[in-house]
Amino acid sequence: MTISLDKSVTNAHQSFQNQWHHVDFTEAAFFLETDLQTGLTSTEVERRRSECGSNELATKPQKSAWLRFLLQFNQPLLYILLVAGAIKAILGSWTNATVIWGVTVLNAIVGYVQESKAQGAIAALAKAVTTEATVIRGEKKARISARELVPGDLVVLSSGDKVPADLRLVSTRNLQVDESSLTGESQPVRKNTKLLSAETPLAERHNMAYTGSFVTFGQGQGIVVAIGNSTELGRISQSIEERKSLSTPLTRKFDKFSRTLLYIILILASFTFVLGLGQGRSWVEMFEAAIALAVSAIPEGLPAVVTITLAIGVARMVRRQAIIRKLPAVETLGSATVICSDKTGTLTENQMTVQLIYAGGTRYTVSGVGYSLEGTITQMSTSQPIHFGGRILDADSKLNAYHLQSVRECLIAGLLCNDSHLEPKQNQWFVVGDPTEGALVVAARKAGLSQSKLTEAMPRLDTLPFESDYQYMATLHSTKTNDKRTNSLSFTPDSSKRTIYVKGSVEAVLSRCQQMLDASGKPVPLDHASVELEVETMAKQGLRVLAFAKKLVDSNSKSLDHKDIALELIFLGLQGMIDPPRQEVFPAIQACHSAGIQVKMITGDHKTTAVAIAKKLGLQKDGEVLAFEGRQLEQMNDGELVQAAETGVVFARVAPAQKLRLVEALQSKGEIVAMTGDGVNDAPALKQADIGIAMGGAGTDVAKEAADMLLVDDNFASIEAAVEQGRTVYQNLRKAIAFILPVNGGESMTILLSALMAWELPILSLQILWLNMVNSVAMTVPLAFEPKSNRVMQQPPRNPREPLLSKQLLWRIFAVSAFNWILIFGMFECVRRTTGDIAIARTMAIQALILGRIVYLLSISQWGRAIVAKLLGRATAIKDAPAITLGILGSVLLQIIFSQWSIMNTLFQTAPLSWNQWLICLIPVLPMIGLAIFVNRIDPID
Repeated sequence: MTISLDKSVTNAHQSFQNQWHHVDFTEAAFFLETDLQTGLTSTEVERRRSECGSNELATKPQKSAWLRFLLQFNQPLLYILLVAGAIKAILGSWTNATVIWGVTVLNAIVGYVQESKAQGAIAALAKAVTTEATVIRGEKKARISARELVPGDLVVLSSGDKVPADLRLVSTRNLQVDESSLTGESQPVRKNTKLLSAETPLAERHNMAYTGSFVTFGQGQGIVVAIGNSTELGRISQSIEERKSLSTPLTRKFDKFSRTLLYIILILASFTFVLGLGQGRSWVEMFEAAIALAVSAIPEGLPAVVTITLAIGVARMVRRQAIIRKLPAVETLGSATVICSDKTGTLTENQMTVQLIYAGGTRYTVSGVGYSLEGTITQMSTSQPIHFGGRILDADSKLNAYHLQSVRECLIAGLLCNDSHLEPKQNQWFVVGDPTEGALVVAARKAGLSQSKLTEAMPRLDTLPFESDYQYMATLHSTKTNDKRTNSLSFTPDSSKRTIYVKGSVEAVLSRCQQMLDASGKPVPLDHASVELEVETMAKQGLRVLAFAKKLVDSNSKSLDHKDIALELIFLGLQGMIDPPRQEVFPAIQACHSAGIQVKMITGDHKTTAVAIAKKLGLQKDGEVLAFEGRQLEQMNDGELVQAAETGVVFARVAPAQKLRLVEALQSKGEIVAMTGDGVNDAPALKQADIGIAMGGAGTDVAKEAADMLLVDDNFASIEAAVEQGRTVYQNLRKAIAFILPVNGGESMTILLSALMAWELPILSLQILWLNMVNSVAMTVPLAFEPKSNRVMQQPPRNPREPLLSKQLLWRIFAVSAFNWILIFGMFECVRRTTGDIAIARTMAIQALILGRIVYLLSISQWGRAIVAKLLGRATAIKDAPAITLGILGSVLLQIIFSQWSIMNTLFQTAPLSWNQWLICLIPVLPMIGLAIFVNRIDPID
């Protein structure tokens, strides 16, 4: 194709548009002014960002505020109320019509405010989960937010990454990319850098990597050729909706429940209307009764309470370091019966320390803790510390080093086959990279070896990054022949050779070795038995064991492939390190066990190591830790695997595919499984699990995308806290149901019986609207803020298949509904017969009901129980009291206005009450206290 010499980045975009696959990558670099070795400079990045903007997709415009407000009226109940108000207006009852419409608008306002807050909370969480990218800028690698990318950036891709922008690939190594979200192709696509014809369809552009796809295997580099809406994904979908849905299985249950209840009430209301007409009563009177019945029976405020309770639960989880990506996980967490967790970082501190080294048939101990460089390496047989001095050794040091070549080679392998390094910060050393690799750097530094000096003398030429399928990492190094330090640093017999260093699991490395170094560094036949014995010894001490090996190759070797290290490696030694358990994990595991939740460890570590850690953590089941290895699981049929999954506590040396089988096996037994993972191959298990939990820090983008929840601090204690919060959310929803439905039940029973018996209505439809849409919301919303109860983690997991209204809850609702009916009807009849004033009787019946509701609200709230405990002399902290206090005070104030303000008297046909009448309204309080104590014993709400 013809190449334009206009090198403006913007013009380059316009010239090539989506034809970058038809441009050689060197030409792409030329037109985008990118150096393929050093990347862009910071100054150039800023210039391009101002020219091209951020790497973000334009989202669908949000609905305007007025439209979102109007949509609050899109509810069947409100249709009925609007129609009822219209009929009242037609009949000339403008006061009633105005009140009905006013309360309807008030309900819409409350719904609008609550929905806006809930959606704002979910949107804030979505922004917290960002995609990151590795770039080369100014000759240095950096990890940045993907939105900061600009055209011409040089991006490094590794297994597990999410492709952050459209890239023209410039180098690949076994690179495979999952493009199913873009092309529909179910299998990962192998990538290369070859030039393609202009007509090549999107699914066959193997030299491109597109935004939103995932790297499933291998590595590569690419130049950013399109960002934001200019990407293929941006062109396909210019209106991506980023806002998370507030719909969950539980909210859908409530919607279905409300609709079913609505139909039942409409039938009963119609029956009441027709029956009354048959009794010779006026249709206006029966219309009032039918409307009152319909309004009284429907829990108008419940859907709003459900939404806000879930949103509050999500916000609380964020404070406990757990970010919910998919809202239904809030509910599911409360039902979890099994938590399958990796050991490294989740249950442990993720701050590794090398404690033992085995090399050349000799054992060495390493003192010191964490990443501090204080400590020494001591030969166990002689108790002599070893140290290899500075860059150039003196004669005595060289002689000593000659007899310790094997341990030095083992340390050098750990130092060079390593992508991490130490950095000082506030007088402490911190690891930039993987904690395990950081421990290897620290161990080598304790022996006097310098990572920077070794890297300078033996530059890295190529790398095979760690892949879970292979269980090792390998690096290829050259040796500077003109450097006097070469021989003393590398112990390479022939400096013309190049060296491959390998580190990984014992099984993966030993299977590729035929020789080992003796103490003086001479190759001898590998003694498998002695090495395995050392591995077992280290593992019994709870140490994680890594093996190290090397291979000498020709000086013309420039690249590295898996077949290059399939055989003929020389075993260098073992390094055993420990990652101490997190202190906060111990009470978290105990809490899970008390809650009937099994905790299982699924890890790639050695079986003996994993068992030792499990015992320290208290993961014993029936007094023992039953452990299985991946190779044992591989040989099991489905029935045996299910048995092993149920009885086992530790699953060691488990491959990612076996994680998936374990999840499926547990689910086949009815378990609700929470599974942690951080790697690419963990994604299937995370998707299959009922709650997939990805590591927010160490997790790959693939794992995060598959997960329902992210752990910000990669800490098991945060999982337990999230489960606790999930149970609290469901508990608070049960409280809301237990509070709202009995009120509706009592009101509807009163209206129905009064209509059927041709009695005067004790409560009118407008008054019911006030109670259900104003008073109920004021008193129910505070339940969403209820703190956890002390018993929430002492109960067995909830069965997610249990109905919304359990038998105990139905019994509670019926009992309290019956009491409310007796209260309303009894107070109304008593006052009506005493005073002959129906307005006074109705007002006192309503106020007595409200006072009874306050007592009932306190009986199911933590605050009410704390007050009782204090009155009984028990020291109890009153937590989160403001919400309940404000709810009660607000309700009392509203009811005073309801009865004492003349305007409200006119609108709602109420009457002002005297002090004596207010005192009479307190009569039902004592019976309600007795009923509350009784029902709480039959059905403990928490």
